[in-house]
Amino acid sequence: MLYSTKEDLLNDLKGTLDVQKNGTIKIINNNVLRNNKIDTLIYNAVFNKETTIKNISRWLIRSCGNQLGIVSSSIQSLYEAIGKKQFKGFTVPAINIRGLTYDVARSIFRAAKKNHVGAFIFEIARSEIGYTDQRPVEYASAILAAAVKEGHEGPVFIQGDHFQINAKYYEKDKDAEINKVRGLIKEAIEAGFYNIDIDTSTLVDLNKPTLTEQQRLNFEFAAEFTAYIRTLEPKGITVSVGGEIGEVGKKNSTIEELKAFMDGYNSTLSAKGKGMKGISKISVQTGTTHGGVPLPDGTIAKVKLDFDTLKNLSRIAIDEYGLSGAVQHGASTLPADAFDKFPETCTSEVHLATEFQNMIYENSVFPKDFKNEIYEFLREKYASDRKEGETEEQFIYKIRKNGFGLFKERFWNLPSDVKNKIGEEFEAKFDFLFKKLNIIHSKEIIKKAIKPVGVQLPTPPDFP
Repeated sequence: MLYSTKEDLLNDLKGTLDVQKNGTIKIINNNVLRNNKIDTLIYNAVFNKETTIKNISRWLIRSCGNQLGIVSSSIQSLYEAIGKKQFKGFTVPAINIRGLTYDVARSIFRAAKKNHVGAFIFEIARSEIGYTDQRPVEYASAILAAAVKEGHEGPVFIQGDHFQINAKYYEKDKDAEINKVRGLIKEAIEAGFYNIDIDTSTLVDLNKPTLTEQQRLNFEFAAEFTAYIRTLEPKGITVSVGGEIGEVGKKNSTIEELKAFMDGYNSTLSAKGKGMKGISKISVQTGTTHGGVPLPDGTIAKVKLDFDTLKNLSRIAIDEYGLSGAVQHGASTLPADAFDKFPETCTSEVHLATEFQNMIYENSVFPKDFKNEIYEFLREKYASDRKEGETEEQFIYKIRKNGFGLFKERFWNLPSDVKNKIGEEFEAKFDFLFKKLNIIHSKEIIKKAIKPVGVQLPTPPDFP
């Protein structure tokens, strides 16, 4: 149901929400809100063509969340505690949702509620924002609405992943590319992203003679963006910031690279402001590739992840720099027996994305005619992206992520029985992952470490 006017929206919510003229709201009937109205609000928050109604819907979702104790939060204090060795033995999953965002998030909250899990992050990368057509405020709204729907209580961690300088665009126009990243950071924080991973590892130059010079642009811009983030933080919130030494060079990261980055970063940040908080974690390369490597038959090549490197880098990050540890990207397509090892190696965070995309497209209940329609459209639209020698299976695997943005509303409006079956499989997947990452019952840890600070979106103009 799409509202036609602001008045239609407010009339529909009578008896569920009491909206005051000063812009405050009171939840009158939480059952009706959860069972019915939140579905309508998030649909309008995403798809209503009227900007006013879309903005009001987003504002109401966040307002309801704050009232129910569902608070967009920073994970900073937990990561600081890990860096002080007050907590250990678990790894926080950072989950990228590209499609069916509301429904997938609901399944994650169900799994979390069942297993008493509090330490998990929802995230979206700069690139994903583009091809999934999910700006930060829309993504945050879907996550918070899902939390309301499933009766979640407590902090919700939403993260900007790979807020990245594009090296090609940087080369063409340095200032323009930097300003794009700054603009995205501002947009994300305003939307409730209180966790942001800065990725300036794209600027590492392996042709330089020393590690410090190789990493210089990386740590200088990481420090610059960190300082910028600190100017945007709402009162009472310290945004958790991540840095990256990353994938450049297609080789595993080393202790020497980590130290070169951290020493340069800390020195640069100190010059920008005494006592300014730095990054809380560091992303490294240990053998994975984002999305996995599709073989000619469409299956994913097995990856040998270097857990010794991951363990050593985490140890240095914690012991010498007080960080929460190293972060592993590109992990969702790893074999099941790999996930036990992340807590064992003191991995701070593990980023999971592509496998969830695959679980949608390859689900037995996903309509074959719809999938064929998407694939046919993408074959034509992205024909120029096809590499010589690439099989049909490899090509489709590479480009099908783009279908989530181009067909977003069609995905959202899949039959309920289809979405429910997909949701059940996601719930089971997260039961497994939460257990493997040793975050069962982590809700109590979150209660001890995190003090949520409710921040409201600005009241929409001319509302109510």
